[in-house]
Amino acid sequence: MSLAIVVAMAHNRTIGVNNALPWRIPEDLKHFKALTMGHHMIMGRKTFDSIGKPLPGRTTVIVTRNRELKVEGCIVVHTLQDAIAACAGDNEIFIVGGAELYALALPLTDTLYLTEIQQDVAGDAHFPNFDRNAWQEIAREQRSQSETQPLDYHFVTYSRK
Repeated sequence: MSLAIVVAMAHNRTIGVNNALPWRIPEDLKHFKALTMGHHMIMGRKTFDSIGKPLPGRTTVIVTRNRELKVEGCIVVHTLQDAIAACAGDNEIFIVGGAELYALALPLTDTLYLTEIQQDVAGDAHFPNFDRNAWQEIAREQRSQSETQPLDYHFVTYSRK
C-alpha cells in the first residue's frame, strides 16, 4: 500500500483560510476527484467539516481527538496509524488535509500530488516545510485560469527518492 498526500498549496505554503480554500479552481477539484476516486481518503475533522459530507465513490476516514464523534458513512478513528490500518487493502491511500495531519503523514508518504499555486496567498493554514531534495519531480502540468479568479498553477507529482 502506498501513502500519498494531495494538496493545493500557494507559493508561501498557504493551504487554507477560515477552514476553507482561499481560491476557486474548478480544474483542481476535478483533478482531486480523478486522483482519489475509488480510494480511501484520510482527513482531519476540521477538513471534513469544511467539506460537510462524505464524498461519493471514496471511503472517508476522519481522524479526530473527539472520542464521541460518529459520522454516518465515514470511518472515525483517533490516530493516523489507526486511519492507515482502516485502509487495509487499498493500493493507494490519500491524505487530504489539514495542516496538522499533513505534518504527521509527511514522513510516511511515498507520493506528493501538489497543485502549486504560482503566487503567495494569505491564509491561516499552511503545508509543513519539507526538504524538496528528498523528492523527485516525476510529472508537471502547467495550467492557468482567467475565469472566477485569475491564477497560474501547476499539477506536480513528486515521488520520494
